[in-house]
Amino acid sequence: MLSSAALDAVFSALADPTRRAMLARLAEGEASVGELAAPFAMSQPAVSKHLKVLERAGLIVKTHDAQRRPCRLQIDRLLAAEDWIENYRRIFEANFARLDDLLEELKSGPGWRKDA
Repeated sequence: MLSSAALDAVFSALADPTRRAMLARLAEGEASVGELAAPFAMSQPAVSKHLKVLERAGLIVKTHDAQRRPCRLQIDRLLAAEDWIENYRRIFEANFARLDDLLEELKSGPGWRKDA
């Protein structure tokens, strides 16, 4: 389970559409900074800032090759965020199931009008 600060960093990083697009590209395989920057009309320093946010959040890692430093997706933090969301999905589903049960109980009780 991620700490609250680590989870905050993940969701903060995911809040930006440029960073989400970079992660989508990295889901296809590792890429250089230049390859990640290509689809965006922004400066290299701006791209580097986005990558730094992703790296600090633990969503990517930069590896060392002889000629370049490719980036690679780190799935662990995404899975931890998914687990956090899944926990709340289960809670909401249970609440909706109880609400459905209550509505069915009310429908079958006296005073329920189908035409209302």
